[in-house]
Amino acid sequence: MEAENLGRDHEARCAAWEVALQDGGLPDFVSGRLSQAAAGNGAWVATMTPAELLIVRSHGIRPIATVSGTCWFSYGRSWTEGHAQGWHEALDRLRREAVAAGANAVVDVRMRTLRHRIGTSMDFTLIGTAVRLERLPPSPEPVVATVPALEFVRLLEADIVPVGIAVGARYDWLGYRGFGSGGRWNGGWGWDGPGAQTQRQARSWTNQPLMELTDFWEGIRREAHADLRRAAERQGNGVLAHVQFGQLLRREQDKAPPAYLGRHIVIGTVIDTKAGVPFAPGIAPVIDMRDSLSPLRTPGVARHSVYHSDVEDQEGGI
Repeated sequence: MEAENLGRDHEARCAAWEVALQDGGLPDFVSGRLSQAAAGNGAWVATMTPAELLIVRSHGIRPIATVSGTCWFSYGRSWTEGHAQGWHEALDRLRREAVAAGANAVVDVRMRTLRHRIGTSMDFTLIGTAVRLERLPPSPEPVVATVPALEFVRLLEADIVPVGIAVGARYDWLGYRGFGSGGRWNGGWGWDGPGAQTQRQARSWTNQPLMELTDFWEGIRREAHADLRRAAERQGNGVLAHVQFGQLLRREQDKAPPAYLGRHIVIGTVIDTKAGVPFAPGIAPVIDMRDSLSPLRTPGVARHSVYHSDVEDQEGGI
């Protein structure tokens, strides 16, 4: 009997989620739980460490609840564009929970993906801690910060506000002869179109750069970063890129050189700060009271025996 009740309850919750997602909202049981958390009823759950909790409390920031946004997304024509849209869907759902919790921001947002073999789909999940700032009303659009709570406070002290997440994505084919091919890197037939130069160079015994493939790959990366900047401009005036993924796949073709699929995704934290305003860090001057020659005035002088050894170790490729 208990198992039947649990089964019916699970089906009811799934049905409520389906209706809520179609309407762009949240189920009543989720909104109710977050409203209770905003009112301070019950225990709250946060992703903060004890040190982070101490510092945010000292700055008038109160954790409300852990919020999340999940989207199991099926990508069709483009795996790359599907990735970007999957993150955007998960981000929208995270913000809905933050609004329901009466939050001003979501900090320590962590991005997770679940890879599997269930068709052409992937699970995108964002998890973070919704927080409220004293003397501020609930925000209709809470900021989303992928930085931990401690760094969030330090950025606020420097008048830098993490406001959201931006995604830039781009994909293209080089030398693809299939349906719908076209553009700069495609078209033509046989062994004289795009991709033929790369094939000839790859078969050569000469050491040489693959310029066609290099230009193709660099163009994809450049356009992905341009897409990232456009997404960031809608939210703030800067972006800290922290996740980059690039892939170059080779595909054999009939009576033609191999085609190459290039795709690049970059994800970053958008920040908003006043341009051109100097920042004075809290660093006090140091006065050296030594009688001998001060190392602060002669930084290039070696003062340790390790600098006089016969073995030299330095950074660099060569």
